Order: sequence, then C-alpha cells, then structure tokens
Amino acid sequence: MLLRLPESVSEAQECLAEGAVPVGGATLIWAGWQRDGFPEQAVSLRRLPEANVIGGGVLGAAVVLNTVDERVPEVLRRAAAAVGTGAVRRTATVGGNLVGSTLRCLLPAALVLKAWATVLDRDRVYETDLAEVLAKHHLLLSLHWREPLASSYRKLPGEAGGQPPFVIAAAVHAHDGGAARLHVAVRDGYEVLTAEASCDAGSAEVIVTLSDTALGSLHSVAWEAVREHVSHLLARPVSR
Repeated sequence: MLLRLPESVSEAQECLAEGAVPVGGATLIWAGWQRDGFPEQAVSLRRLPEANVIGGGVLGAAVVLNTVDERVPEVLRRAAAAVGTGAVRRTATVGGNLVGSTLRCLLPAALVLKAWATVLDRDRVYETDLAEVLAKHHLLLSLHWREPLASSYRKLPGEAGGQPPFVIAAAVHAHDGGAARLHVAVRDGYEVLTAEASCDAGSAEVIVTLSDTALGSLHSVAWEAVREHVSHLLARPVSR
C-alpha cells in the first residue's frame, strides 16, 4: 500500500481523484484492512496545514486527540481526553473519530457547540453541516463552532464488553438579544439525542423543559445523570 501525504489542498484533491482511501489515524480501519486486504493507496492529511489547526473556533481533522487542549472549549477538550486509552489518543484523529467511527465520541460535543464542517472533495472545498458529513462520509478538513458561554462533558463508567458508555455534553450559547440557551446532547448506546432549552427561567425550569424532549425518555440512571450535569453547568460562572 502506498501512503500519500499531501501538503496542499490541491495535492490532496489529486490523491482523492486517483482513488486514494482516507486513512485518518488508522486506529479503526487497520484491522479491517488486515482482514480484507489493503487498498493500493491511502491518503493522510497529517501534513496538510488546513487539517492541523487548533484554536480560534477551528479544529483540524488531522489533529491527534491527545493534542486537543485549552485552545478549544471545555466540552470538546474533555470529550477528546475521554476517547479510548492513552495509546489510542496518541494516534486517533478528530476526523477519524467523527467520520470513521461508529462510536463518534466527539459528536455530542460538536453538536452542542453548533459545529459545522469544512470538507474536501475532489474538485472543491466547502462548508456543510455535520448531518451531511456523517451521512455521506465526506473527507473532513476541519471542524468549526460557535464559541459558548460555558460548556461541560461527562462520560459515565461503562461495562467491559457492553454497550458504549453513556455520554453527556452541554453548552450554553448567547443568542440574539442576549438570551442564553442551553444545548444538550447525549450518546445512549449508539444513538445520539439532542435537546435545547432557554436558560432564562433557571435550572429547575430548564430540567422540566428537557424532560419534555427526547431526553425525557432516557432510563432513570441516564436521566438523573443529565439532570445533575445540567444543574451543575448552569450553576457555574459563565466561562469556557
């Protein structure tokens, strides 16, 4: 297998046009290739500047998870730090986790940040929403988001060999007119649920509002974790 390492967008597009398969950090696809056979050529974005940006509301797809730091909001930083083991985080990339993984550990954090994506196609670079990226398995170039007033993340303990651990991500955003609004996303098994509520009436009213959304159908342990998580976030000073 020939691994191609483009250093410009045009070089990356040339690789795609010639059939190179995106490799990400190869933590998920390597075993499949060993079982089913390797492609003739693969492409990694690890030398592409646009895919290695961190900070200023941007996170590149080739950024390795263990390098995601305080330049990004807390919810995204903690989500990256909770992925797999240290060995996995030293290899896995943002793009590989969001697009190439069935767990998509970063997805709840990206959703509460109201994130969107820049993707790389054979003949153009363009912005689109995460739903399209996941549905069509686009080659992610970078992730962008709205800077929150506050954010937080929690991953509950999981059972070995069982369902993926329950995950909660939450962020408070300032909306038009200065009103604050809470955005919540959870991963329950392999399903991701989202909800939002106005923060104007206080945490008790926010919890009531969330209970009337899809989150209200969660099992009791998960719902209690959401309730506690949201209450703690709303009690914090406004910060990142």
